[in-house]
Amino acid sequence: MSDFKFRLVGRTGAALVRAVHATSRVTTQGDEHWQSLRDADRAWVWCIWHGGMLSPIWRHQREGVIALVSEHRDGEYITRVLENLGYSTARGSSTRGGAKGLRGLLRAARSGRVLAVTPDGPQGPREVMKPGALVAAQRGGLPIICIGVGMSRAWRAPSWDRFSIPKPFSRVHLAYGAPIVVHSDADAEGLEEASAQVQARLDEVTRVARAAVGDSLDEADR
Repeated sequence: MSDFKFRLVGRTGAALVRAVHATSRVTTQGDEHWQSLRDADRAWVWCIWHGGMLSPIWRHQREGVIALVSEHRDGEYITRVLENLGYSTARGSSTRGGAKGLRGLLRAARSGRVLAVTPDGPQGPREVMKPGALVAAQRGGLPIICIGVGMSRAWRAPSWDRFSIPKPFSRVHLAYGAPIVVHSDADAEGLEEASAQVQARLDEVTRVARAAVGDSLDEADR
């Protein structure tokens, strides 16, 4: 695809992200968890399940966040959309270009930027934690904030992540968890414990967000 077409996809995609949320009623809980870090001029790592990332992307556009995006071909489309929404990107994932992506995230962490990671991406399994976010948090000295997403009515893609897009006039709820600290001197066992903690926190805030709006994407859909 030519660069012109990539630019067109980026602009169109960003416009669609804004459009699908224009009629939605978005509510939140737990904002104090990340706002306290922002007030203290601290960076952190957002952790969001891959299938629910659209609404957090919309809410936190133009906040200077750096997102880890896969080097798979589809990652270029996502990169262009994110850039049109005011994000920066580091390319790489747990399955392709991971070391390169991690280096980009660590550079961002040292610059004091907030990072965003989908810890079950780019190929799943769905809503199962992978270690990339933990390594970035540990080496960058950053707390992790988990975001759970619920949508009262949504289009669900027939993909591994059940990628969700809110329908017009739906309700969207975002639930933010308390910060999780990954200690810089954590050994393999410590990282395993931190991974279990992040998995549990993501599961918790996701259940809370879905329950708040009657989201039908529950355990039966896995």
